Amino acid sequence: MKKVIRTIIQYAIFFGIGAGLVWWQISGMTQEEKKQFVLSLENAHYIYLVPVLIIGLLSHYLRALRWKLLIDPIKPVSASNSFYAVMIGYLGNTFIPRAGEILRCTMLNRYEKVPFSSLLGTVIAERGFDMVSFLLFTLLTVLIQIGAVGNFITEKLKTIFHSGEDKPSFWIHITFFIFIIWFLFWIINFIFKRFSDRSWIKKAKGIWDELKGGLITIFHLKKKTEFILYTMLIWVCYTSQIYIGFKALDITTNLGFPVAMSVLTLSTVAMIVAPGGLGAFPIALQQALLIYGIHNISFGWLVWGANTLIIIAAGLICLGLMIYQNRNKLKRAHPANEDLSKEI
Repeated sequence: MKKVIRTIIQYAIFFGIGAGLVWWQISGMTQEEKKQFVLSLENAHYIYLVPVLIIGLLSHYLRALRWKLLIDPIKPVSASNSFYAVMIGYLGNTFIPRAGEILRCTMLNRYEKVPFSSLLGTVIAERGFDMVSFLLFTLLTVLIQIGAVGNFITEKLKTIFHSGEDKPSFWIHITFFIFIIWFLFWIINFIFKRFSDRSWIKKAKGIWDELKGGLITIFHLKKKTEFILYTMLIWVCYTSQIYIGFKALDITTNLGFPVAMSVLTLSTVAMIVAPGGLGAFPIALQQALLIYGIHNISFGWLVWGANTLIIIAAGLICLGLMIYQNRNKLKRAHPANEDLSKEI
């Protein structure tokens, strides 16, 4: 019961952050800004949202194919089920932060019979690789626009990692983090060896081994080139969504692809702050556009709304398709239940 209450409080805090950011953004608008906001949306060229939505779905499909590359060495799965699970996961994340990662593993485990802990390991490996990709993408963005973005990010990093006399340096933070990770791994391995005869330790070690198996699959992939290519295409899709979305508003229509890279860099961080980027996403986009002298919140809400709409719609459709198309698998897995239903 305490765990349920703690979970509810955690999710309420995340939604509270998102709702608070929405209220803060709207209440902080002047009458002129509110008028500008409404006029921008009324005069938007919504036809450009069609390719934005199509490219968004393509990026999700590419992510599903990339995930499949990590899963296949464990147990081959169908591309369709991988895609359905990814979309269902995004649907879950829209309403409950981080629940989508568990949900997509659960769905694929149910219909493809891949061990859940192994699937979770692949998701963790995928997220780790995504973080590295994001850092490289950010570096590329800074190099391309060293004047506009470089100074902005440099100032932010100085604020976060200030190395005054009373604060540890950035490298001390990193070294301490690495030490903690190494120490946790050492403690886990020590416990497994010291209490190896305990039944619950054996079960925990089995789950741990499956989790590590999922994590190291990325290092033993036979199709590393394909994995990297999918990753690059995913980031191209994300940036293209922003770039084409610029065309929907007159005030942003002349912004180029490099600017889209800058906007994507900041908006990616925003998606971590609140569920589905609620509140945080439009604010992050506004801050990014301010670097280029554009003061308009409408673009952020437009892009966020379009992406959220397609995730909810496609997620629900994929949930139905996954259940319908895999119904025979469950019947074969539980023939006794089918025979009993016929007798009844």
